[in-house]
Amino acid sequence: MKAMLLAAGLGTRLRPLTETLPKPLLPVAGRPILEWNLLLLKRHGITEVIINLHHLGEQIVQALGDGSRLGLRLAYSHEPTLQGTGGGIKQAAPFLKDGPFLVLNGDTLSDCDLTALIGAHRASRALATLAVRDDPDASTWGPVTLDAHGRILQINDNPPLAEPGATLPACMFAGIHVMEQTILDAIPPGPGSIIDVYTSLLSQGQLLHGYRMSGYWSDIGNPERYAQANRDAAEGRLTLRP
Repeated sequence: MKAMLLAAGLGTRLRPLTETLPKPLLPVAGRPILEWNLLLLKRHGITEVIINLHHLGEQIVQALGDGSRLGLRLAYSHEPTLQGTGGGIKQAAPFLKDGPFLVLNGDTLSDCDLTALIGAHRASRALATLAVRDDPDASTWGPVTLDAHGRILQINDNPPLAEPGATLPACMFAGIHVMEQTILDAIPPGPGSIIDVYTSLLSQGQLLHGYRMSGYWSDIGNPERYAQANRDAAEGRLTLRP
């Protein structure tokens, strides 16, 4: 299975740190965030990865090269204009069209069991399986509503539930997902969000599945969370390892 790391964002909430360094290269425990994500993929047997680039993207290429230093094969998708999560995946389609593929946000830290996620996806026969997690602030991140069998009913309260029934408490999307390659055909060309594609598929009755992940997860979205991630690593709460 191949994977894509989304690394093209501007990192505006982490300025001035990101004025001269792309957010995915910010170090945590002595390694760039992006490198920790690559090592997570490698730990689960995924060695072919494409990374999308925009803001200071040449620094990412210089830091990682072809990936051989990490035992990986890396490709890059350059975006002169930001394409968003949906458009970025669409642009990388030629690399991803061999079968199901994994997508991770390149600016989060997690020890998600990717092997279990992929297994859950294959068992579900869904078009996509999203890693979700319980979080008291799920509504802030954007809630994901599942039924008792793990089928996703809503993302960000869309589409409206025609027949509200038994649902589990809302959780949040962790920015880690497995997709069937047929989803690439559902993504319109140009900039856009993959979440909009997902809600459109849900409104058409297509099957999307949620995998409840456990373990560590952190979004490096602002200076406070970046500092907390470094504290977590120093205190052993973050089990990142080469």
